[in-house]
Amino acid sequence: MSDAAGDDKRGGIDLGGTKIEAIVVDADNQVLGQARRPTPTEGGPADVAKQMAETMTEAATAAKLETASLKGVGVGSPGSVDEAAGTVTQARNLPGWNGTFKLAKALSDALGTPVKIGNDVQVAITAEHKLGAGKPYDSLLGVWWGTGVGGGVIIDRELWLGRGSAGEIGHMVIKLDGALCPCGRRGCVEAYSGRAAMEAKARKEHEEGTKTDLFKIMKHRGRVRLTSAVWANALEQQDPLATELIERAVEALGAGIASAVNLLDVEAVVIGGGLGSRFGQPMTDRIFEASKPHLFRDDRPPDIHVAGLGDLGGAIGAALLVA
Repeated sequence: MSDAAGDDKRGGIDLGGTKIEAIVVDADNQVLGQARRPTPTEGGPADVAKQMAETMTEAATAAKLETASLKGVGVGSPGSVDEAAGTVTQARNLPGWNGTFKLAKALSDALGTPVKIGNDVQVAITAEHKLGAGKPYDSLLGVWWGTGVGGGVIIDRELWLGRGSAGEIGHMVIKLDGALCPCGRRGCVEAYSGRAAMEAKARKEHEEGTKTDLFKIMKHRGRVRLTSAVWANALEQQDPLATELIERAVEALGAGIASAVNLLDVEAVVIGGGLGSRFGQPMTDRIFEASKPHLFRDDRPPDIHVAGLGDLGGAIGAALLVA
């Protein structure tokens, strides 16, 4: 393993609710090494940071590099991100992350290279716009369907941040006094479509006697949560509860996306995230059909695509923070 020739190589880490994806890319954003580990389900921010550092080290090893030789490492993180301070606050889908944690410093100390932090969905959507399915468009809405439902907006080929939290389509209210969302409010898109909320609903239904193989599949795959692969497998087996909850999620996503399109009139919608990438274009087409009844201008709907960079989009976008 060599420390040389690492000065033009960058690391990228996509921190998700169920997995940590790390990559090393070259100056042309080509992936040289990658690694994936599950996100810890117990402990706190320090435990998550430790797992992130180990995943990044594994990716660097695959690229035949030391982490200290990298130009830097970018991180896409959920929660409230302060890029200047390198901190993440209240990443609610991660264990014990209720306060503020100096993630950039913890990772930089562990990896021996500078670390930059960005919002997970925003960096993924930036990557899709620069390198993926959103490249042809001047305006687009990105919807990241995973543990939660995140979003981002590109206007005039620039990421629109508003006052810092623009694009939170997951917390667009689609039903007054509706289902309880992990954010603590009611009726949000995420309350029906986020993987965490879907799992909570599935567990409640199962405990009340509804038959499902979701949790058998979960255990068979050696998982402790209903990952995107578990949902996909249950759908293939035509599990009634899984089918019902996915249909519910699709309808909610369709309504939320249509409402955002009615407001912004973007040229395109790109759907990514763990579930979005796993289900691919067929499910994206179903979401598009679910949006149509709610579109004000249904005669000129936006183009809709599955994320072109797939599951690595978040990590590639994170690496762009260093570039």
